[in-house]
Amino acid sequence: MRKIFTCAALAGAILVSACNTIEGVGRDVASAGDTVADAADDNK
Repeated sequence: MRKIFTCAALAGAILVSACNTIEGVGRDVASAGDTVADAADDNK
């Protein structure tokens, strides 16, 4: 029972950290897209 609880806690921690990482990547991609769009507008 202890092994199952430990594995479940570890899996939960990995999933939570992965969500934070994916959210951060999404912000970085959105920021890069905004930068490219602003540069395109400036060069019109």
